[in-house]
Amino acid sequence: MSLIASSPDQLGAHIKNVRQERGLSQSQLANLAGTRQEMVSIIERGHNGAKISTLLDLLQALDLNLTLASRPKPAATEVMDIS
Repeated sequence: MSLIASSPDQLGAHIKNVRQERGLSQSQLANLAGTRQEMVSIIERGHNGAKISTLLDLLQALDLNLTLASRPKPAATEVMDIS
């Protein structure tokens, strides 16, 4: 499985989708990750302010890895002059 997230909203949505696919409640995921259910809810809704360590704990509890990749650059034809 390979998912791309470019914003907190997208990351939260991916975490929520994987959690639901695995049949876990927010409380169950929180217990597996050693955090509170409220924090899982905050992250899934894409709110700012979550600790990276908490995100990594959630990903580990879901058996997911965090992979960093360069963003693709737009082709010259996709860049528009807005002046």
